[in-house]
Amino acid sequence: MNNYRHIFPNDPFTPENIHQFSEGLTAASTVDLVDLIASRPIEEELLIFNVLPAAKSVRLFEYLPFKIQKRILASLPSLRVVHLLNALSPDDRTALLEELPTDLTNQLLKYLSPEERTLSIKLLGYPEDSVGRLMTPDYVAIKMDWTVRHVLDYIRENGKDSETINIIYAVDDDGKLIDDFRIREFLFASLDAHVKDLSDHKFIALNVGLDEEQAVNIFRKYERVALPVIDNKGMLLGIVTFDDIMAVAVEEDTEDFQKVGGNAALNEPYMEIPFFSLMYKRIGWLVILFLGEMLTASAMGYFADEIAKAVVLALFLPLIISSGGNAGSQASTLIIRALALGEVSLKDWWRVMRREIFSGIFLGFFLGLIGFFRVAMWSYFSDIYGVHWLLIGVTIFFALIGIILWGTLSGSMLPLILKRCGFDPAVSSAPFVATLVDVTGLIIYFSIAMIVLKGTLL
Repeated sequence: MNNYRHIFPNDPFTPENIHQFSEGLTAASTVDLVDLIASRPIEEELLIFNVLPAAKSVRLFEYLPFKIQKRILASLPSLRVVHLLNALSPDDRTALLEELPTDLTNQLLKYLSPEERTLSIKLLGYPEDSVGRLMTPDYVAIKMDWTVRHVLDYIRENGKDSETINIIYAVDDDGKLIDDFRIREFLFASLDAHVKDLSDHKFIALNVGLDEEQAVNIFRKYERVALPVIDNKGMLLGIVTFDDIMAVAVEEDTEDFQKVGGNAALNEPYMEIPFFSLMYKRIGWLVILFLGEMLTASAMGYFADEIAKAVVLALFLPLIISSGGNAGSQASTLIIRALALGEVSLKDWWRVMRREIFSGIFLGFFLGLIGFFRVAMWSYFSDIYGVHWLLIGVTIFFALIGIILWGTLSGSMLPLILKRCGFDPAVSSAPFVATLVDVTGLIIYFSIAMIVLKGTLL
């Protein structure tokens, strides 16, 4: 729960009064300080940041949104920037530098010490969106011939600089990863026991070139707070921690939700993205979907004679078409999410198709019955559907089965096809599937109507 509103007044922070609150600001949690800065005007950001002790300000900086980080860097004197950049953890510094323009990144790299500059250049050299960009070299590594006593003494001396001490890594003399251990395994073991006596030689590791999204799935599967990063030779290069993976997961999920809604990924918060950038992200899909819906008008034009002969068919167009689009959107959303979570892979395409065939038939049959009884009930109280109401009801019944079956198949198979072709499955957004089913649904509807109503209304 955020308590900063109870600690600090709503009045502005000024150069004259900021030091009155320095003690409270220093005592506040990092999360509360992030919320406080985000709620204050831009001119107060630097005042709050500068009044904090050096260590506290570095910790706060790592949690601030990128736009605020950028403003603070631009406002700090050079010496303060030097200290701040060198004090940042390698993974957080990499996350900052990769978001900045290349010229500014190169300029900031000059502020780093030779050791930190070499490390940052190395991390930035890994492919974008790879595990190499997320990892930090700050971890505790031990040897298999050490005793538990030696391990605990080593952690006390060196653990403060590690990203986490929950997991300890054993390497050989060449730096190759051999095993990993939870810290509790040493806390409850005999002090004279050797590391090799506790080892089972089983561990999970990430390859340095692995895609971030795949790493997220591995973290979810094994529920680890940290995982080691190795190269193709098994050499331990660093670790990736849960907080960094969570940030990636939120970003990936946000992009997927935006794409499923028929937008391009924003890459910036909604309230902060420039207006014309927002329009650019939205207009592309709207134009594509609009052009797609024009095919619906063309399809209706093709069946204009049938509509003229049996105007009653037009009454059910919104009902029929929306049902198919909704079913397709459902299936598409389910499969996209299942792919993202690793619940479904390309090799499962036949199982997915078979499942959706039965789903489409069941859902279509159920909605078809509702549609048929709707026609029957209205015909009982009125003659709106004429003497051929039974045939119209049968047309609606079979049309709904056919269109919903087609919708579920389209919605489930399109993400798999896109993934097989190397595209993002989220691109098969719900609006796109709905548009596709709208066009083809018209053909299915009127084709069934021509068969059932032939010799009567048609």
